[in-house]
Amino acid sequence: MSTKKLAKQLGFVRKRSQSSTGQKKPLTSNQIFPYLIVIDFESTCWRERNSYGQEIIEFPAVLLNTSTGEVESEFHTYVQPQEHPVLSEFCTELTGITQQQVEAGVPLHICLSRFSRWLQTLEHQRGVVFPRDQRAPIAEHRPCAFVTWSDWDLGVCLLYECKRKQLHKPAVLNSWIDLRATYRLFYNRKPKGLNGALQDLGIQFSGREHSGLDDARNTAHLAWRMVRDGCLMKITRFLERVSGSLTNPHSYAPSTNNPTVLTTPGLLYYASKDSPSGELHRTLGFLSTPQNTHSSSRKDLRRRL
Repeated sequence: MSTKKLAKQLGFVRKRSQSSTGQKKPLTSNQIFPYLIVIDFESTCWRERNSYGQEIIEFPAVLLNTSTGEVESEFHTYVQPQEHPVLSEFCTELTGITQQQVEAGVPLHICLSRFSRWLQTLEHQRGVVFPRDQRAPIAEHRPCAFVTWSDWDLGVCLLYECKRKQLHKPAVLNSWIDLRATYRLFYNRKPKGLNGALQDLGIQFSGREHSGLDDARNTAHLAWRMVRDGCLMKITRFLERVSGSLTNPHSYAPSTNNPTVLTTPGLLYYASKDSPSGELHRTLGFLSTPQNTHSSSRKDLRRRL
């Protein structure tokens, strides 16, 4: 199936914004989600190739109003790594995160608890609800979806750290929009990382690359531009239980494109049949076992490409 036909099937009706001033104006749109929450984790990493599991060290989230383009709320905390508590020099150079900052942070389970309380606050104050809420819809409810740049954050990093540490992961984090894949379909071009995607649209990256909060803010800026250009944001990935196991990442998009099934112990991975092996590498991390998720070297930076 051609990219153009697939984009049409997914509802990506491309329409250029009439305004070129860059000003944020309320939109009357058919967006499914009045709100998007953009997440971009930073994790432990090393210059040399190794088999260490990565641990989240920065957990940011920003709430984007898809009608106004305004970021209305933010969640941010540094997280203490438990398995490898001392950051590598390479990690600090890359992310700007210091040993003192992670030591002043909180363990992941406390971070997730605080994040859940933040989501509850958004629900009470703004009527935010998530796609898999089982409650009956209420007029005041405003659907919200999570957005990441690639599937790595929620489909690999958080997923397997929680599995290794036997932590409860909020169920709302089982579905999300992969903005990189959405960008590629909507504009019919492969972005050269988040910064490259912004530059292609004439947007300058603001802040420090590989700062989780700055990356999340810039991803929100990109999402808003795509909304203004006519992109209809839809869930692209979700996780399901398989035979009592934790996860089963699926893609909504390639269901009519004879998806290829990749298997690992207890897991099924679905990817478009015409996806190049490199794309599968970046999306799935070539996971072998839950304990050894993937190599934690500088090559993991490919997830942002």
